[in-house]
Amino acid sequence: MNHLIVLPVLLPAFVAALIMLFRRYTLRIGRTVSIASSLTLLLTAVFLLVQASDGSVASYALGDWRAPFGIVLVLDRLSALMLLLTATLSLLVLWYAIQTDLDRRGWHFHSLFHFQMLGLNGAFLTGDLFNLFVFFEVLLIASYGLMLHGQGAERLKAGVQYVIINLVGSTLFLIAVGVLYGVTGTLNMADMAVRVAAIPPQDQGLLRAAAAVLMSVFALKAALLPLHVWLPRTYANTSPAVAALFAIMTKVGVYSIIRVMTLVFGTGAGEAAWAPAEWMLPAALLTVVIGFAGLLAARGLRDLAAFALIGSTGTLLVAVSLFDEAALAAALYYLPHTTLAAAALFLVTDSVQRRRPENGDSLVPGPRFVSSEALSVLFLMTSIAIVGLPPLSGFVGKLLILEAAQPLPSAPWVWSTILLTTFVGIVALARAGSTLFWKSAAIGEGPLPAARWQRTADLMPATTILLLLAILTVLAGPAMDYMDKAAAQLFLPTAYIEAVLGGQGR
Repeated sequence: MNHLIVLPVLLPAFVAALIMLFRRYTLRIGRTVSIASSLTLLLTAVFLLVQASDGSVASYALGDWRAPFGIVLVLDRLSALMLLLTATLSLLVLWYAIQTDLDRRGWHFHSLFHFQMLGLNGAFLTGDLFNLFVFFEVLLIASYGLMLHGQGAERLKAGVQYVIINLVGSTLFLIAVGVLYGVTGTLNMADMAVRVAAIPPQDQGLLRAAAAVLMSVFALKAALLPLHVWLPRTYANTSPAVAALFAIMTKVGVYSIIRVMTLVFGTGAGEAAWAPAEWMLPAALLTVVIGFAGLLAARGLRDLAAFALIGSTGTLLVAVSLFDEAALAAALYYLPHTTLAAAALFLVTDSVQRRRPENGDSLVPGPRFVSSEALSVLFLMTSIAIVGLPPLSGFVGKLLILEAAQPLPSAPWVWSTILLTTFVGIVALARAGSTLFWKSAAIGEGPLPAARWQRTADLMPATTILLLLAILTVLAGPAMDYMDKAAAQLFLPTAYIEAVLGGQGR
């Protein structure tokens, strides 16, 4: 048994508790332990990705209790990819939070940060629906604290809305899990995948209803229209660094849709095969439209970034909702791009806002600020990334999605929606950039910071993200080879089932 699989779950839990004990004495200890833990998680994720790249599926039974009765963690290509993406993003956000002293604005930032990592990593590794619910709750509880970090009346109002909506989602999640357990007699996803095909006809309606409710919960987490209404206000009212970390939160919903649909309700599910898929593609297409329309209508920097996240996540969900192997491979390539690009946009907008405090969050011209040249280039490249233009990986990802959709009946809708919204995104971000930098240059200079390093140090995390996107573009061939194999593994879950059940599955 490979004990390294459990480290992404145990380490954040241990570190979060440790920081709570010592944070009261000095912030330096909290920062040091937090950075060391994040680096360890990144190295672990790289090792696990290499291990999973050969196509093997590793199962870890906690307490050595045999599935489906015990708690099991499962590592395959998809979960390894999500672990690496989470570790990379969290380290960059942590870097930015320390650089800008965000962690000084409250006592428990680092503890909440690592509890968030615990929930995220657990959700990507668990092989059990109920424990997926548990890890959802862990990451949501941590996100409540992070969302309110730094205080503020507007932040509190948005936080109450965020909590209420997620409590409703959690309730529906429990209802769906309870019905599925009543129908199938199990909550282990591999075991459920074996049993759903044998569900008698009189229970098929109940099974399909439970599947629809479960997918609705995941759609809420992924901000799929019309369940997206919580995201703009939540992300626009929390601190931008936290919003950048939350860019991975919508991907937890996307991951859950992919995992449950292909494993439990895939081709082998009999009459329930692909049951919830009928409504997802139209909803995803409308999500793209709403996201980029909101981008065009945004009057604030944080609103701009929030709607950009909705639009790019909608594009990802369009590819996922096709439930085709080639389209899913394209979606898996686009997934790290959209997560990192959205996070970079939140960080860049915060850097802009910090340099023009007299204008706040408003998209209006203001005095020209120091380092505006470097920041304008960074804003331009981040805009290119989020819209999906060359030379960055978003262009490659969108081309792959369009190519995968071409032979399918829904191709005209997919092509027209993605191409039109890309144009709208270009117009919206070009207008925002000209307002922030060109018109500001005509007004004159504002106050200067004391030292040159202070002018650009906070730009380094976003710059690093853009470098990673450039690497993803250059290595598009090897990356797509991995994604193709990951998609094939998802559509043929035999290895996953056998790894969990020990050869008892189909």
